[in-house]
Amino acid sequence: MLIYSSFNGWSSTSYDINKTKNTSSFLLTDNENSTKHYQEVIDEYLQSLNEKKADSLAVFQKLAFTYSEMNEPELAVQYIDRYVKASLDLNVVGHSFFDKISDSKAYQLLAAKYLKKIDVWSIICLYIGLIGFFVSIVLNLRKRSDKVANLLMSFFVLLHSFFILHICALLTNYQYYFSHSLYISTSFSFLYGPLIYFYFKRVIQKHKFRKYDLLHLVPTLLLIVGILMPIYLQSSEEKLRILIHGTYPYIRLITIVKLVSLIVYGVLVIRMYLKSLRIKNTRKISRVKFIWQRNIVVFCSLYIITYSVYTFLIFSEIYSGFLFNMQVGLMASLVLYVSYTAFVQPSIFGSLKIIRTQPKDKIPVIKYVKSGLTESLSIELKQKLLHLLNDHKVYKQNDITLQKLSELMDTTRHNTSQIINEHFNLNFFELINKYRIEEAKELLKEERHKNFNIIDIAYEVGFNNKVTFNKSFKKYNQITPSEYLKSLVA
Repeated sequence: MLIYSSFNGWSSTSYDINKTKNTSSFLLTDNENSTKHYQEVIDEYLQSLNEKKADSLAVFQKLAFTYSEMNEPELAVQYIDRYVKASLDLNVVGHSFFDKISDSKAYQLLAAKYLKKIDVWSIICLYIGLIGFFVSIVLNLRKRSDKVANLLMSFFVLLHSFFILHICALLTNYQYYFSHSLYISTSFSFLYGPLIYFYFKRVIQKHKFRKYDLLHLVPTLLLIVGILMPIYLQSSEEKLRILIHGTYPYIRLITIVKLVSLIVYGVLVIRMYLKSLRIKNTRKISRVKFIWQRNIVVFCSLYIITYSVYTFLIFSEIYSGFLFNMQVGLMASLVLYVSYTAFVQPSIFGSLKIIRTQPKDKIPVIKYVKSGLTESLSIELKQKLLHLLNDHKVYKQNDITLQKLSELMDTTRHNTSQIINEHFNLNFFELINKYRIEEAKELLKEERHKNFNIIDIAYEVGFNNKVTFNKSFKKYNQITPSEYLKSLVA
């Protein structure tokens, strides 16, 4: 068996410890279970180590077995760990020779460090990671949406999901059994910031990508080509050695650069979001989308703060499992939030297609194919619609559309059209104009004794011109606004 000089500095030798005195002591029997005899055997093993007469790996293993028989778990675990680090053989940890000390705290800690395991937290990570992969695909299937914005968000979710699955491998110790997974999620460390930055730049500023935007990928390319590629090309044994010994190359440099990247892009995103808040009153932007943007900013800000504190503690050699778990928890919560939003508030990412069954020059009839609108949801959406019409009077907005109304209701265009058709027996334009005309009649009654222009009433209730107002008014009342006003005076 080879002796790894990186571990103990010994060279291999032809000396066979099995040929030394008390050869039979290597195979312990019930007749030899005396403290004195065990001590003699251990002294012989230690002497062979000191004199470099035997294969150190064999001696580590024999010492671990002997201390286990003596019910000395701390010493047994010490030599098991030394054997594992020198031989890269993880299977020895689960050997039946250690059944006698399996209940000890020292052995359980060692087993938890090396052996495969599954717990609730690892199952949750696996579940959330798979959800994230699914949602990252679904986001790119949205119709009538900003494909670029959805692509950026899908990659953002995908990278988080990939990292969470890597954490799952870490928690279950499967990283040792798939050593090529070393640094597999580290490749994307510098992409989190650029992705969320350009997502906000796209949805807020309608940014169109240019060639120089590719400069934001330079740190990632340098990381992969200059640092990680030589590591990726190593053998599985060398990668396993890194994992077992915990000697991750360039880890401090990568951590610092990632932290700087997160802070820089985080500041840019927050500034962009705060600027958009200042112009909220002058732009017709859905409140739902502002809430969505706010929540994403909050998630990212909390992650940056947590990662910053965690990095500072690690560099100070202070290890905090709580902060590590909090980072993973924030990532998992972000993936779940995006997944929830994608299915409950799909208007943020795009809407479903409406099927028209009549020519465009006629009133469109919506055909609800395989509608997922339940009776309870239908009633709930109807109440939301009435609240928006009666209390907020959204029909007075001259640029109100079916899409904007759907966003205010937190549902799809398809559902909104179905609610209007089924509960009001009208289409969107008929419903809006009906409410506008009723509002106009009330205003005409109030203003009949005052000097005013009918066009002012038209603008007040949401019409863009007098012709359309007169035409719609006559359609619902069989008389023009002027004739209606005269009837009031009479």
